[in-house]
Amino acid sequence: YKFIYFFVLSQNLKFHIMRLFILSAKMLLFFSHNLDDNQIQSAKNDLGISEFVMLPEHIQSKWSNVPADLADLDAYSSDFKEFLNQNSRPNDIALIQGDFGLSYIMINYAKSLGLRAVYATTRRISKEKIINGKTIKESVFEHVRFRQF
Repeated sequence: YKFIYFFVLSQNLKFHIMRLFILSAKMLLFFSHNLDDNQIQSAKNDLGISEFVMLPEHIQSKWSNVPADLADLDAYSSDFKEFLNQNSRPNDIALIQGDFGLSYIMINYAKSLGLRAVYATTRRISKEKIINGKTIKESVFEHVRFRQF
């Protein structure tokens, strides 16, 4: 009985170690604005995020201002790839939203490193007001969930 008990205990311990590894994931933010409180709570509760890692200012500026005149983004993506190499481990999460071409490159690169690539989904709530005879349309975007690519 001692052997069986030890086996169950070790399997249970292995489960808890794996759970701890999975639940202590970092979220690397390839994103042009700050996360709101709902997104932070969703990341923590639904994805097990324990740490949010923002891009350094000079890399964030590059992410938010991809030159439209570049024919190819492979060389341009090198700083972002290096950032992932230095700051992630398998099973971390990369929130990737931005320029379509650069996002595509980084989603594939993140997956090649064993990361989970996600994007935020939102619900749009629109309101119209008439002010001084002009119709003003206001849209509010409300976080719904993170979805894996």
